[in-house]
Amino acid sequence: MSSLKEECGVVGVFGDPEAANLIYLSLYALQHRGQEACGIITLDEGRMFAHKAFGLVGDAFNREVLQKLVGDRGVGHNRYSTHGGRSMQNIQPFYFKTPYGHFALAHNGNLTNANDLRKKLEAEGSIFQSSSDTEIFMHLVAKSRADSILGRIKEATKQVRGAYSLVILTEDRLFALRDPFGFRPLVLGRKGGAAIVASETCALDLIDAKFEREVAPGEIIEISAEKIQSHINGQRPEQRHAFCSFEPIYFARPDSVIFSEPLYEVRKNLGRELAAESGVEADVVIAVPDSGVPMAIGYSQKSGIPHEVGLVRNHYIGRTFIEPTQSIRDFGVRLKLNPVESVLRGRRVIVVDDSLVRGTTSVKILRMIRSAGAKEIHVRIGSPPITHSCYYGVDTPSRDKLLAAQKNVKDICEFIGADSLAYLSVDGLQRALNDQAKTKYCYACFSGNYPEEICSEILPQPTDAKGPGLRAKC
Repeated sequence: MSSLKEECGVVGVFGDPEAANLIYLSLYALQHRGQEACGIITLDEGRMFAHKAFGLVGDAFNREVLQKLVGDRGVGHNRYSTHGGRSMQNIQPFYFKTPYGHFALAHNGNLTNANDLRKKLEAEGSIFQSSSDTEIFMHLVAKSRADSILGRIKEATKQVRGAYSLVILTEDRLFALRDPFGFRPLVLGRKGGAAIVASETCALDLIDAKFEREVAPGEIIEISAEKIQSHINGQRPEQRHAFCSFEPIYFARPDSVIFSEPLYEVRKNLGRELAAESGVEADVVIAVPDSGVPMAIGYSQKSGIPHEVGLVRNHYIGRTFIEPTQSIRDFGVRLKLNPVESVLRGRRVIVVDDSLVRGTTSVKILRMIRSAGAKEIHVRIGSPPITHSCYYGVDTPSRDKLLAAQKNVKDICEFIGADSLAYLSVDGLQRALNDQAKTKYCYACFSGNYPEEICSEILPQPTDAKGPGLRAKC
């Protein structure tokens, strides 16, 4: 039922002659993080080689393309557009030639003071080729007067705010860094003598690389042919973290380890907490695939109500399709999901999903389940109500399009056509995430308590500034 999207996935490889192939496979594993476009840039003997395209990784790259991406180091990117429009200029990685040498950069996240910085840089003579906030970072690096690339990167990070997990390729270095809050994940692995950086551990698994550790919030990892060095970049000892809570709820793959937690177990814990808080008499528990499946398993284990497959997902939908001339009700949803009538007919059904955003898809799914003969439908959501927009790389709508910001639970239940509806509480979410101290994760989309000041220019409407803890300032 969720219509949330996350910005992208990033990969960096240093020290393997098959760098392009490893990046390609890693992007394949990270396809869930972005389906709009993808790109790879490699470096060999001072020359950079690039290929970017719209579409999925498997469509954008073939053997002939990969053979042209020579070199033992490179960076890759999967894009889902949250900031900047759909154009070739916005496809990452970005490439720059400066007096300091060649740079390639791939970014996951969203800079919250991007508009302010862009105006300042343009006034100083910078010329932008894209509408992406990622390009701002490279202009800051290029304009820095520091005497080393590491110093220039540090200077840039002191000027940006918001979420960034970055991989930066220079002629003799690969840098991996996270913002001090650690909003987005980034991990370090090894494959033989090569270093691998990726958004999630599932990318390391596919290429048979060994997971070493996460890139820490506020850390810059510098990788060269001689060694791997760690630099702490402005991380205060008292600095709280603000890991995105929607990474474990929805975005990341269930076979990944996210923020030091095995995600599959976290999602089952979300389901267990949900069952403990909002149990109801029923005959069967089903999930809205795919992210709701582990939650439904956890709900079933806690409640003792059997879990079955009540909705089957079609995994082979192309980018375009032809709808029949004769109208078919809920065609778009039916193309992706189909109810299993033998599981649903005459039964009281608990439907478990990760989140509820606009609610329009939920209406269609529940209508299908009801048409398949379900006697009762009880919807259980494995996250709290989403009431505020995200400014850190999650493509949430403005508040006037967030269902829970406009309606109470009773009205939402009636709107989607359920017999009952319950969300996981914030306390239940924090227990499932092992964050009872409330110092590890960002819950702003549920509470409006943002971990840092938000530039007023990016607020889509005045009502967003009414949430507790939201401080508008540039």
